[in-house]
Amino acid sequence: MNASLPIHQADTPFGRIEYLDLGHGRPVLVLHGTPGGHDQGALMAECLVRAGLRAIVPSRPGYLGSALTEANRSIDGSADALAALMAALGLPRYGVMSWSGGGPCSYRLALRQPGRVSALVALAALSQRYVAHSARDERFLFGTALGNWLLAQMRAHAPQALVGATLASEGELPKAELQALAAQVWADADKRRFVLGLTETISWRGPRQPGLHNDLQQFEAITDLGLPQMTVPVLVVHGKVDSDVPPTHGEWALTQIPGAQALWIERGGHLAPFTDPQATAIQARIAAFLDRD
Repeated sequence: MNASLPIHQADTPFGRIEYLDLGHGRPVLVLHGTPGGHDQGALMAECLVRAGLRAIVPSRPGYLGSALTEANRSIDGSADALAALMAALGLPRYGVMSWSGGGPCSYRLALRQPGRVSALVALAALSQRYVAHSARDERFLFGTALGNWLLAQMRAHAPQALVGATLASEGELPKAELQALAAQVWADADKRRFVLGLTETISWRGPRQPGLHNDLQQFEAITDLGLPQMTVPVLVVHGKVDSDVPPTHGEWALTQIPGAQALWIERGGHLAPFTDPQATAIQARIAAFLDRD
């Protein structure tokens, strides 16, 4: 992410929220994954800004400079805090785009604010109870100081290998397909920058740790997000070989949400909206879906 982007802060009744304000045009609230922060959201939002939309990109509660409080700890509390942020910015109506662990909050926000949310795009989004299971190498790389240092060394000295390893970890592709995807991503400057930038936003330590721990507690406690009551237009985007958030989450959302539209990415993993060979067309459909009153 461009380190020169100004970070704003808003004090809401639910706690302080930090955010980026990018681009111009119809506003879209962009909700990052788990773990993440406004820096991850900024990577996600680049396609929206290129399409002429304005992206409001917060760190969700507990991430980076956004406070985690009793008022915003729950999924509904987080949704209400982000609605309060948009109200404080004088934005009475806006689209929402979420990714991965931002999904439950985005669904509840759309349900609780149907008059304000004009459309929701859910990218590889959690839609039901989720219990995290981490491999030993993930716990080392993301959860220890040495592992974080090794990731930084790979970004600096072996970035192509890191791109390949990242893609391998988030999808279930045969070796030949994975190698072809990694070569395609490496050859594309925007996709390469997205993947390498993403690896800077997924540490389990430091200022992301409170949000990560809270997210995992909240996701494990999900019983019913109330999806059948949804009245907001929803586009569900999911890769069919996603190994981080299984496609069953996309399938569940589509069976539960009245009128929800599907955009399945046939050989797509968890990063597919940003790395798939058809990512430009996928992102154009996302932007068009969000560009409505």
